[in-house]
Amino acid sequence: MPLIDIIAGARPNFMKIAPIIQALGRQREAGGGLEYRLVHTGQHYDRRMSGDFFDQLGIPAPDINLEVGSGTQAEQTAAIMVRYERLLLEHPAALCLVVGDVTSTMACAIAAQKLGVPVAHVEGGIRSGDWGMPEEINRMVTDAITNWFFTTSAHANANLRGAGVGEERIFFVGNTMIDTLLANLDRLRPPSCWEGLGLTPGGYFVLTLHRPANVDADGAFARMLRAVAEHTRGLPVVFPVHPRTARTLERLEAVPESLHLIEPQPYLEFNHLVRHARAVITDSGGITEEATVLGVPCLTLRDSTERPETVEIGTNLLVGTDPERLAPALARLFDGRWPRGGIPERWDGRAGERIVAHLGDLLAT
Repeated sequence: MPLIDIIAGARPNFMKIAPIIQALGRQREAGGGLEYRLVHTGQHYDRRMSGDFFDQLGIPAPDINLEVGSGTQAEQTAAIMVRYERLLLEHPAALCLVVGDVTSTMACAIAAQKLGVPVAHVEGGIRSGDWGMPEEINRMVTDAITNWFFTTSAHANANLRGAGVGEERIFFVGNTMIDTLLANLDRLRPPSCWEGLGLTPGGYFVLTLHRPANVDADGAFARMLRAVAEHTRGLPVVFPVHPRTARTLERLEAVPESLHLIEPQPYLEFNHLVRHARAVITDSGGITEEATVLGVPCLTLRDSTERPETVEIGTNLLVGTDPERLAPALARLFDGRWPRGGIPERWDGRAGERIVAHLGDLLAT
């Protein structure tokens, strides 16, 4: 039976691999199915960013942990490539399945192709057009050496066709992160801060920031936080702090009182916060997808997005990185002029099943 390596390395990956692993498990229970090896690169090694997701989403313990740990992007890329290459040389795989756009995605795709192992990319084809985002470089490099693409949207399909990818290599399957969200809606639960902060449905905002353009420069970051506090009209703003963001926060003299800093949250608790928020203010791409499906207004503090369907169809507004643009956007929200939005095509909870079915066909040929 051909062996598939499923690669995960950072928080966004875990939500995307869970439906694929679960679909493979259902096949195995039925007496068939494909063999897989779960490879955790260790890019995110903090339990808050990694371990909790395995526990809550029912992902089995990794078969292999490359344990690359921290470092610059180049250091992490090199360490992942060296260690994954060693694994493939000692224990070959028939296919390398990568997801998303983190460093692990690109590094393992390169190592696999150098050894003649074909690559399949879940969430292939998405583009922001912003080369200042490390993730955009990861996407472009990965897709340049991918054999088969599992896509989330018509936009991604068009991007791939425009790059010369043949239709026979593109599989429009939907969004596995939405599979995970829909499968866990009934399990979402309040975080430990819920009662202590006096949170009520619709009575607070959720804020997440971690992009270098927003958090690396002390002055710009402080201005953004002041703008958030000033224009959310005194409502609590729950701010789970990414480790990168925490380093800049330590250098600031003060944080507005309405901003409540908490630890990064496990999956079930974080999405409970999102589901019941008045709105989400974020620079994350994945959260815009979840907010769209949950029908929660989302203000994205970026100048571009690789998920335009969340703006065209969903509840997302691309605000930009200028703090002054927050005021009119939030006024629109408080005035009740936010679009209701809809759910993009094939974001229906079945993407994992479709991927596994295609993998079976591809590996049988």
